[in-house]
Amino acid sequence: MFQNTVLPWLARWIGPKTALLMVTVVWGGTFVVVKFGLTLSSPMFFVACRFLVAALAIGLLSYQSLKRTTKADLIAAMAIGLSITGGYGAQTVGMQYITSSESAFITALYVPLVPFILFLVFKKVPHYMTCIGALVAFMGLVVLSGGGSSSQTMNIGHIITALSTIALAIEIILISHFAPNVNLKNVTILQLFFAAVFAFICMPIVGETELPEFSWALVGIIGGLSMASAIIQLTMNWAQRSVDSSTAAIIYAGEPVWAGIIGRIAGERLPAMALLGGVLVVIGLLLSELRPKRKKALIEAPAEQVKDALEK
Repeated sequence: MFQNTVLPWLARWIGPKTALLMVTVVWGGTFVVVKFGLTLSSPMFFVACRFLVAALAIGLLSYQSLKRTTKADLIAAMAIGLSITGGYGAQTVGMQYITSSESAFITALYVPLVPFILFLVFKKVPHYMTCIGALVAFMGLVVLSGGGSSSQTMNIGHIITALSTIALAIEIILISHFAPNVNLKNVTILQLFFAAVFAFICMPIVGETELPEFSWALVGIIGGLSMASAIIQLTMNWAQRSVDSSTAAIIYAGEPVWAGIIGRIAGERLPAMALLGGVLVVIGLLLSELRPKRKKALIEAPAEQVKDALEK
């Protein structure tokens, strides 16, 4: 239903890039909600339930479509689902030790990681601005996480969250790789389902041996985040059919800005150095996708064009 009604409306009125921009606003707001949810639940259980409910919500509306699931759909869904579990799982575990705003800024480091992973896998050499942007973003991470400051030091939360960016970068690349050749609706449902299954499997691995106590507040948080996750994932899959992974990554750079704004409204107050680090991260993200246009000198033109230009 979402694919047949809402997505065509998005395509007609705002376009895929604007849709992704709107996703960053919703995405940024989820960090504060997840931070509160972790006071009621363990991380991997929270992630598993979040994506399971999202999969069921879309699946119930589109179960007829699942009958036409192909092998390609299953492969894509499993691969993307595994990367979602790795990214969101590590991010959620890390958020136990840091603020939601810090988590959002660090998570955004997946943006400059995308072209570097593309280089490792497909031998596509990164643009020099990508290298500069990655360096600035890394400096921002160091400042954000303490960098030797007596008032704030790097902890396990910063490290785990930084590691989550690798999986999130792989997710962006996989979506762009599979999206043109699979059934969007089926892959979205199945990738959320597989993400939930992998998260449940990871629970004993990370030491989660007991289920949290039942809470209506937790049910409400998981339900709201699940709907947001379903919309985000379906919109990402749809939009990245026409938006390449590098462009999508720079659009997603707006997510930590929104997370920082919403986090501040919610009462989070980062130290001045942490805010500076967050600003450096965003600047690095923007620089990583900047492509300055070189002005062609007249001498680079064919000799005949130079002669004609001089005669005129």
